[in-house]
Amino acid sequence: MTDTATGAPIAVAAFAPGLEERLGPARRIADAVLFEGYVLYPYRASAAKNRLRWQFGVLVPPGYAAVSGESAHQRTECLFEPRAGDRLAVELRFLRARRRTVQRALPDGEFETVPELELGERVLLPWDEGVEETVRLLVPVDRLGGDGVVHPFRLPALRDEERLTGDDGTAAGRLLRESAEVSGAVRVSARPLPGPYGTLLLTALAENTGGWLPGEGARRADALPYALVSAHLLIAPERGTFLSVTDPPRWAAPVVAGCRNEHTWPVLANPPGTRDDVLLSSPIILEDHPRIAPESPGPLYDATEIDEILALRTAALTEREKREARGTDERAGAVIDLAESLPPEVLERLHGAVRALREVTGPPAAPSAAGSGAGAQPWWDPGADRDVDPERDRILIDGRHVGAGSRVRLGPGRRRTDAQDLFLHGCTAVVEAVLHDVDGSVHLAVTVDGDPGADLWRAQGRFRYFQPDEITPLNDGDGDGPAGEGV
Repeated sequence: MTDTATGAPIAVAAFAPGLEERLGPARRIADAVLFEGYVLYPYRASAAKNRLRWQFGVLVPPGYAAVSGESAHQRTECLFEPRAGDRLAVELRFLRARRRTVQRALPDGEFETVPELELGERVLLPWDEGVEETVRLLVPVDRLGGDGVVHPFRLPALRDEERLTGDDGTAAGRLLRESAEVSGAVRVSARPLPGPYGTLLLTALAENTGGWLPGEGARRADALPYALVSAHLLIAPERGTFLSVTDPPRWAAPVVAGCRNEHTWPVLANPPGTRDDVLLSSPIILEDHPRIAPESPGPLYDATEIDEILALRTAALTEREKREARGTDERAGAVIDLAESLPPEVLERLHGAVRALREVTGPPAAPSAAGSGAGAQPWWDPGADRDVDPERDRILIDGRHVGAGSRVRLGPGRRRTDAQDLFLHGCTAVVEAVLHDVDGSVHLAVTVDGDPGADLWRAQGRFRYFQPDEITPLNDGDGDGPAGEGV
């Protein structure tokens, strides 16, 4: 494929090894974006929350965008510092919906469409599978002036079938898979900024240009086969660098404030501490240099839960539910297998991780006259600090000493609290511990009166936490009546 305006070759199947190596870590982040919310717990096609599919980065055909309020494009603007003779690698990545129909084999050799088909360890249901698609461009930076370059692309309609057999080898049915034609374009342009810095304002657009038009009563599900789903861009120069849009240098802040980023947000995607030479323009807001948690045992595809909860809940599904999940999608089946195979030490690792202190504590200090060395404690370890004792410490609130065993009434602060804690406003509770953090703040761990799980939380050391100005001390006998009945 060539650019019609300049004749410069821009479409490539793969980038040079150096570029591919630099894009590798960013692609792992982008894969998480690509499949964010792809299939939600309990991973079954029949679950209500899996019937409204795909919420992030959906670029629908313009005809449907005009009547639905959804978008047919993403626009990315950022600041780019090129080098002489530089070229820009641009990678548009998205999912393409592939509609799957389930059919049962009839005795006469024909097939009939059915709502589900039981087949060994799977229960197969109709489903829209997500097929990964990638459009790659390698564009000379000196071709980006004016209107820049435009690369249109078209993915033809496809249809195939998969024959299914039972345990005895006889025909059981088939899966029909159909993909509609998808058309789009990538547009890249740049203009120099005034001043001595040699910086360019880079604009990249990803567009759905398909001609599908919604008929009367058309639904979102009808448009999805023609859409670019979870669309995002990866951009990397051969030698240049990017400036952060989230935290730009002071001189660039006014320009960045005027950048138009529509339905997407660009972040620096290179690993921390390396050159800022990879940009991810994501439909999900991320911070610069995003990373995948090392504790995560694998992709879970669920945008609404955390790994620990998902692993425990998935392991608790019934055998019938697991069979349906395996029949819903190969990725869902992999999640079921993963949850069943996690050893206890991995589950414990999912319970939580503290990262904020790692740069403070750092590696063991060199031995000194003060006695520090390889066996020394970090600069502050609450378990080793004799001046703090969560079970015995007391603090003064409204003229009264409050500590473990004190009864209090909860009044969560609206501006800083977890939304779930607002439901506890006015409830009474028992203080379990007084905790001090490294910033000098005080937190009170409490169990709520009337909570049927209070004994379990106490045994596991898991509590609700409030600050001193969010509680009111109670006298013995206080708390009667509706406001003091707990949860």
